[in-house]
Amino acid sequence: MKGPFSHPEAKELYGIFNDSFPPILDGVTLAVENYVYWLQRKGKMPCVVTPWNPEKNDYPFDVVRYFSLPIASRHPYRYGYPKLDPFIWKRLRDTNFKILHSHCPFSSGRLAVYVKKHQHVPLIGTFHSKYRSDLEHSFRKTPWMVPIIMKRIINFFNACDEVWIPQAQVEDTVREYGFTGPLTVVENGNDFASAITGNLKEYKAAAKKRMGVAENEIALLFVGQHIWEKGLDIVVDTLRLLHGKVPFRMNFIGTGYAFDDIRKRISDLGLSENVTLHGVVKDRDILKNYYAGSDLFLFPSFYDNAPLVVREAAAMGTPSILLKGSTASEVIRDGKNGFLTDKSPEKFAELIESLYHDQERLRTASSGAKETLVRSWEDVVDEVSDRYDSLIKRVGK
Repeated sequence: MKGPFSHPEAKELYGIFNDSFPPILDGVTLAVENYVYWLQRKGKMPCVVTPWNPEKNDYPFDVVRYFSLPIASRHPYRYGYPKLDPFIWKRLRDTNFKILHSHCPFSSGRLAVYVKKHQHVPLIGTFHSKYRSDLEHSFRKTPWMVPIIMKRIINFFNACDEVWIPQAQVEDTVREYGFTGPLTVVENGNDFASAITGNLKEYKAAAKKRMGVAENEIALLFVGQHIWEKGLDIVVDTLRLLHGKVPFRMNFIGTGYAFDDIRKRISDLGLSENVTLHGVVKDRDILKNYYAGSDLFLFPSFYDNAPLVVREAAAMGTPSILLKGSTASEVIRDGKNGFLTDKSPEKFAELIESLYHDQERLRTASSGAKETLVRSWEDVVDEVSDRYDSLIKRVGK
């Protein structure tokens, strides 16, 4: 497949920049994939700029990769080093971009700022993550690096023409980090939005049967990075407290630096018959079945801003348990479309046990989650496309 650099006549490329792209799988990668897919469907010409990865994939759009090295503490993530790539700078200068949208403030974000300065095209930055938490983990041995990098992050957002956030409460984090400019809320979408067209209860019952969940069991789920920042110690201790009180089936899906420790703790606690760690599930149809076949999605995280996984679970009629006061909990109405509790294994276990014995309350939240938390990516990218056009008219090239 030829890229835009083989076609100097290519016009009006929509540059989508991010530090992760398949085969790396996370919420931001999924958002980028859907931006690109739906932009292309709507007649736009996307071009993804992202660090090089040894796994080769072919795409029906242009993907520009630059030099990278693996991040030892965050496998399978890679850190891009454009300064060590002698070709990327000219390639980007010679590519005719109409607008730039960076979903990351690190190496890809710096490249987007470089293109903006050389081509005088508008740049959007989306604030997806709680970057300080990631940095504090990565630089535990050199904590003095954290404020230096945080300053660079704010400099990136200050260089953008617009800064987007996925939900309103994320503003608290952005302001805490020191960004003072205007913010625009642009929600994330959901590629499971139209997956269920018939009876929700019957659909979920069939999914539970396919998963082998017994009728007397409550099915619990976590999907995401297996890192302690997401509160997975709370999940494991909750399962310990439930054991012997409530028959349950727990599925962990994903990977991360804490994966092996979680598996060992599960084994040491004698929970292996009730708990399965699946690793990464790349097949979206299989993942959809795990969401649908679960009764509750456990997400005790103060780390996340606007997690896609909560909305994916909601699309399959699976309400989440989140922490009171967390950024992610902004969209949850307790008992209506999900559940809120304190950051305590005892409180989590108490709530799950209560819901096990109150199926009507669980069904109410199941229906409410599907009705209120689900928006298709096609609908989101319609809004995004309109916002792109408006910014291009206002800022121009």
